[in-house]
Amino acid sequence: MHADTPNPFDDESQTFLVLINAQAQYSLWPTLAAVPAGWHSVLGPESRAACMAYLDTNWADIRPRQLRGA
Repeated sequence: MHADTPNPFDDESQTFLVLINAQAQYSLWPTLAAVPAGWHSVLGPESRAACMAYLDTNWADIRPRQLRGA
């Protein structure tokens, strides 16, 4: 990535997805990148701000599902 090129994960002008995996962990993902294996979209495409608001509301415990309540 060139120094003048914004990081696609931080670029407010891009659209994003919110992804989730089998362990109920979330990821903010730019739509210009392929969704990685083992993940699927639960929101988007939306603005970065809308995706971040979804994460703030829905991802209170960042531990993998198998470690919650342990």
